[in-house]
Amino acid sequence: MSEIREARLQKTNLLVSKGFTSYAESFSVSHTTNFLIQKFDYLENGQEEDFSVSIAGRVMAKRVMGKIAFFKISDQEGEIQLYLDKRIINCNLENQKLLSFEDIKEIVDIGDWIGIYGTIKKTNKGELSIKVEKWQMLSKSLQPLPDKWHGLTDIEKRYRQRYLDLIVNPQSKNVFKTRAKCISFIRKWLDNRNFLEIETPILQSEAGGAEARPFITHHNTLDIPLYLRIATELHLKRMVVGGFEKVYELGRIFRNEGISTKHNPEFTSVEIYQAFSNYVDMMNLTEELIKDIVTDACGSLIIKYQNNEINFAKPWLRISMKDIVKKYTGLDFDSFNGDFQEAKQATKSINVEFSSKVNSMGRLLNEVFEQKVESELIEPTFVMDYPVEISPLARPHDANNEMVQRFELFIVGRELANAFSELIDPVDQRERMQLQQSLRDQGDHEAHCIDEDFLNALEIGMPPTGGLGIGIDRLIMLITNSPSIRDVIPFPLLKPEITSNKNEKLPLNEVK
Repeated sequence: MSEIREARLQKTNLLVSKGFTSYAESFSVSHTTNFLIQKFDYLENGQEEDFSVSIAGRVMAKRVMGKIAFFKISDQEGEIQLYLDKRIINCNLENQKLLSFEDIKEIVDIGDWIGIYGTIKKTNKGELSIKVEKWQMLSKSLQPLPDKWHGLTDIEKRYRQRYLDLIVNPQSKNVFKTRAKCISFIRKWLDNRNFLEIETPILQSEAGGAEARPFITHHNTLDIPLYLRIATELHLKRMVVGGFEKVYELGRIFRNEGISTKHNPEFTSVEIYQAFSNYVDMMNLTEELIKDIVTDACGSLIIKYQNNEINFAKPWLRISMKDIVKKYTGLDFDSFNGDFQEAKQATKSINVEFSSKVNSMGRLLNEVFEQKVESELIEPTFVMDYPVEISPLARPHDANNEMVQRFELFIVGRELANAFSELIDPVDQRERMQLQQSLRDQGDHEAHCIDEDFLNALEIGMPPTGGLGIGIDRLIMLITNSPSIRDVIPFPLLKPEITSNKNEKLPLNEVK
C-alpha cells in the first residue's frame, strides 16, 4: 500500500511539474451520466452526435490499447464510458495548454476524479460513450479502490469507511438515495395535510417521552447536567397546548441502549400529533402514510423482505394484546381474574423468563407478548390496548383503566410504529409520573422523570390528541430489503478501532 501511495504521489508531482494542478478548484458540469444515457438511447451502433458535454466523475475502470483507450467514470447518477483517441486529444495541444493522451495514460489511475469535454458516440458494440476532446485532473486519489470484482466484502469496513462502500457497492448508494427520497416524501405528505414541522431541543433538562436510558452531558456555562433527547413527544405536546393542532418533527433521537441489527443508539423517527383525534385516527393515518411511502418507493404494495413477501394492500390486522397472546400461546389473561401468582406459573409453563422488574399482570402480559408473539408478526399488524404500567403517557380505556388506548405496528417481527390517545388529564399524568420517578429512584434508569413544566402545560389545558411515532430506519430497512439497521444509517455507531494511543484520555464532560 505504501508503494502504491508513493507512486501516486509522484504522479501528482509530475502534473505540477507540467504546470497543472492535481486538485482543481472547480469544474463546470453540463450533464449527468444518467441524463446522457437516457437522452441518447436512440443512437444506432457506430452513430455519433455532435452534442457538446462536460462531465466529471471518478475513474472506475481503465483499458488502454495503443492509440485508443476506454475509461469508465462514475458520478452520483451512474456510469458512462469514455472513448479516448490520441489523434483527437492531441490535435490542439500546440495552441492550448492541455493535457495529452500520453498524460492520461501515464498519470490517471482508477479512483481519480477527472473532468472531460467531448461529444456523444455509440460504439460499434453498442455502448454509449463520450468521445473525449480534452480532459483535466480534478482530484488525484492516493489510495487504490477495493478490487472491483470482489467489491468491499468486509462488513465492518463497509460501515466504518462508508465512502468506500458507496464507491464500489451500487446497492449501498441506492439504499441511501431511497432513504433520502422517503424522508422527503414523508415531509411532503404531512405538509400537504396541513401538519406543521416543529424543531424541538435536542439538549433537554429532563429526558422524557419514552422509557429509555438517556445520554448525559454537561453545560459548562450554566453548570448543569443536560440530556440528549430520547423522544420529541413532550415538547410537541407543549405546542399542541399552545394552539398548534397538527404538528410533527422528523429528526434524530438518542438512547443509551444496546446495539443490534435493529437498534442503533442514534436513530431517526417522525413523531406526529393531531388534536381532536384518538388512537384509531392515528391507526388510519399510519396505514395510509406507510402504504403511500411503499408505493412511491417500490412501485407496488407487495414487496419482498428477506425470505418473506409482505402484502401491504390486504387489510391490516387490528387485534388487542390480550387476544393475540391468547392466539399464539393459548394463555387467556382474563381467566386469571387478577391472580398474579397463577399467571406467573402459567407463563413459566410456556418457558417465558422474566426478571423481578415484571411485578404486575400488565408487565407480565407484555413480557409474554415480546418473547412469544412479536417475532411471529410478519404481515402488518396493529397490536392494540396495552397495559397501563408500560404506557405512562397514554389515555386509559373508559371501561377498563388497566388498559390504555395504545397500539404498536409490527411488520416482519419488528416494531415499526407506536401511538396512542394522549393522556390529557394532568392529575392522572402527575400520579403516573410520580410512580415512574419512584421506579427511577429504585434504579430503573429507563423510567420517566417528573417533568414539572410539562405537567404545568397540561394544567393549562390540552385538547384531545392522538400521537404517533414511526421509526424511519426500520421503515427504510423494510423498503430496501436490508437485514441490519446499520445498512440504512450512513454512519452507524461503532466501537473505535484500536490505535497506538492507548493512554490517550478522553476530554472531561464528554457525553456518556
